[in-house]
Amino acid sequence: MMTTHATRPAEPRETTEGPVYTVTGGDWDEITQAAAERADDERIVVNMGPQHPSTHGVLRLILEIDGETVTEARAGIGYLHTGIEKNLEYRTWTQGTTFVTRMDYLTPFYNEAAYCLGVEKLLGITDDVPDRASVIRVLLMEINRISSHFVAIATGGMELGATTVMIYGFRDRELCLDLFELITGLRMNHAFIRPGGLAQDLPPGAIDALREFVRQMRKNLPEYDALCSGSPVFRARLKDVGYLDLAGCLALGATGPILRSAGLPHDLRKSDPYCGYENYDFEVPTTDTCDSFGRFLLRLEEIEQSLRIIEQCMERLEPGPVMVGDKKIAWPAQLALGPDGLGNSLDHIKNIMGTSMEALIHHFKLVTEGFRVPPGQVYTAVESPKGELGVHLVSDGGTRPYRVHFRDPSFTNLQSMAAMCEGGMVADVIVAVASIDPVMGGVDR
Repeated sequence: MMTTHATRPAEPRETTEGPVYTVTGGDWDEITQAAAERADDERIVVNMGPQHPSTHGVLRLILEIDGETVTEARAGIGYLHTGIEKNLEYRTWTQGTTFVTRMDYLTPFYNEAAYCLGVEKLLGITDDVPDRASVIRVLLMEINRISSHFVAIATGGMELGATTVMIYGFRDRELCLDLFELITGLRMNHAFIRPGGLAQDLPPGAIDALREFVRQMRKNLPEYDALCSGSPVFRARLKDVGYLDLAGCLALGATGPILRSAGLPHDLRKSDPYCGYENYDFEVPTTDTCDSFGRFLLRLEEIEQSLRIIEQCMERLEPGPVMVGDKKIAWPAQLALGPDGLGNSLDHIKNIMGTSMEALIHHFKLVTEGFRVPPGQVYTAVESPKGELGVHLVSDGGTRPYRVHFRDPSFTNLQSMAAMCEGGMVADVIVAVASIDPVMGGVDR
C-alpha cells in the first residue's frame, strides 16, 4: 500500500493489508521501482479516497496495481452511513418523506416518489391520487433528472480536467434548482411529494418560469456537443474506457445509463409505468458502445427527452386538488405562506379552529400520531437518473413503518466498478467511476 508524505520511499511499515511505503513527489516510475526492489514481488495497493475528489463523495477505492495497470479493484463503502432506513421505523409514514429525500441528495424527488407510491399502494389509494398531483410529480422528477445528469457531466468533466464543462454543467443545474426553490421553497431536501399527493400546488408564475427554463435549456444543450462530443481529446479519453457489455450488466444488476449504453432499452417509465408515464410521448435512448463515452451521450439525450416530457406536463395541467380527498390521510395541502415564513397561515388556522372542535382534534391526531396503514408489504420502483430506484415497505398495521429498505441504483451499480477497471490504467479508474455516477448518500443509507 502506498500513501504520500516523504521525499522518497521510506522503510516499509507493516499494516493489516501489507507493508506501507510513505512517499511524496518524484517520478512515479522511480517510486514503483524502488518499492518493487524493497518488496521483491509483493503487490502495491493504492487507496483512492475516501476523500479523493474523484470518488464522488466518501467512497474508498482499493486498487492493486502492477505499474500503471490495475490488477484488482475493490470499493469500500459505509463512510457516510446515515441510518435513514432504521430511522424511518421511528417516524410516522408522512414524516418519512423528510428522511428519504436526503438519501441520494441529487435526486430527492425520486426518493420521495418511490416511497410515497409504496405507501399509497399499501393504503390502496393509488387511483385516488389527483391527476394534477401526478402530473406535477412527473414534472418535478424530469427536472430532477436534468439536474442530476448535469452534475454527472460537470463533475466528470472536472475530474478529467475539462473545467469549462464543469462550469457549464453547474450553470445549467442552477436553473433547475431555481425552479425547485420557486415550486417547493427549497433547493434540495424538499419533502414535497407526500403520501396522497403533494405538500402544495404550483405557485403563481411557475408555468412562465418553466417555459423560460425549457427555452434556455434548448439554447444551452448544443454547447455540450461542441465542447465534448466534438472534441477529439474528450472522445479519446472516454472511448473504450469503463467497458461493460450487456452480459456483465445483467450479471451485476446494473441499470440506468450503464445498462442502456450496452444497447438494452430498459426504462421503468416504459416497462412498468407509474404516475401516468404511459400517457407521455418520449423515447428511451440507447447506444451499443458499452463504454463511458456512450453513457455521456446517453445523459445528454435523456436531458432532451426530459424537456419533451416537461412540455407535455405543462399542457396536461388542469385545475384541481393536489391531495387525496380522504381527510384521514390527507395532510393540509393548500396552505398559504404566513408572516412567520411557514405554512401555518392565519386563514388556515381560522379554518381548522373555526370549523369544529372535532376537526381540530382530528388535525392534531393526524399530525402528531399519523394515519394507520393496513398490514402488508409492497415493492415499488421508479426510473431514477441512475437506474432502478426501488423501495420495499412493510407495515404491521401501525402509524409507523415496520421496515423500509431501498434498492438504490448507486449501490448496485458500484458493483460494476471492478469489472470496468481491472486490466485498465489507474487514470482510467476516474473515468469509469464518473460514468457510473454514484452518489454516496444513496449508497450509505
